[in-house]
Amino acid sequence: MAAREERPEAEHRPTAPREPASGQAPAEPAQAARSEPKASGARERPGPIGFLAIDKPVGWSSHDVVDAARRWLGTRRVGHLGTLDPLATGVLPLAIRDATKLIPFVDQHEKVYAGTIRLGVSTETFDAEGKLSRQHQGPLPEEAAVRAALAAFAGDLEQIPPMYSSVKKDGVPLYRLARKGEEVEREPRKVRIHRIAVTRFEPPDVGIEVACSPGTYVRVLAADLGEKLGCGAHLAGLRRTLNGPFAIADCLTPEQCDALAAAGELEARISPPAKILPLPQISLSGIQARRVANGGAIAAADARGPFERGPQPVPGAKFSALTPAGELLAVMELRPDRRFHPLRVFPPAS
Repeated sequence: MAAREERPEAEHRPTAPREPASGQAPAEPAQAARSEPKASGARERPGPIGFLAIDKPVGWSSHDVVDAARRWLGTRRVGHLGTLDPLATGVLPLAIRDATKLIPFVDQHEKVYAGTIRLGVSTETFDAEGKLSRQHQGPLPEEAAVRAALAAFAGDLEQIPPMYSSVKKDGVPLYRLARKGEEVEREPRKVRIHRIAVTRFEPPDVGIEVACSPGTYVRVLAADLGEKLGCGAHLAGLRRTLNGPFAIADCLTPEQCDALAAAGELEARISPPAKILPLPQISLSGIQARRVANGGAIAAADARGPFERGPQPVPGAKFSALTPAGELLAVMELRPDRRFHPLRVFPPAS
């Protein structure tokens, strides 16, 4: 799927799919494999803002994880960065409370996946859940041919979103058209494969590792590899091991979150925004912080940051603005007037 690929995201009964982030195609709503209470409409519980990385298990949609986090943390303000399909596993970062406003600034970085491509079998959805569309007859390609064909995908390329995806055509998700037997023209999308390599060769299965830009469909890579080799292929499994600043080693499992929440210790595991936000930082004085907290701008000449001894930032550059205590106060942008203007403000808790 894509570097943001999933099937239907849902609560316990998955609803319509979101954009890509792992490797399968949208599926009809289906009952989840477990029963968890929905987050209630109870009063919002105060708490820290920041990010919590979850190791999403197989069978859970990304929205299942969001619903569980709402219950763990007592807040409805939870969002995820980069969707994963129910059959995919791995790094699913969550933005907690006002950190949801920071998702556009965090979710634009490299993602790394470990996957399995099955040679010799093509499916309608390019993944393991789709109907068989082709069964190869004859010997499968040798390892050297597979490695060479896979290496050719490295770099910038254009991908055509699959019909079984949540990309919309005239306001209608493609997967809905596909289920009616319709196929429509899709605009190709530019993506970048930073690196791609074979990690295991056990025909018909080929283990791969892919580092790519957001929006990359890993299942399309699998299908394109099969076409290039002449034998057909589909994505049989996928695990995300890195999503920008979030690594698999940093993740908690849902079981660990259950236990930590019951002990009142989960919120201590939330990473503060200043630690996660991948922007250069400027340090504010007390007076500047009060001005920014009220939506005011500050002159670049009065700001303290990496540009004091290095290259001067250009208009459009974005920065994290920290309070004297080192807490994130705002995301700011340098404008042509050579002043930093706040884009998002997070007043310190009183």
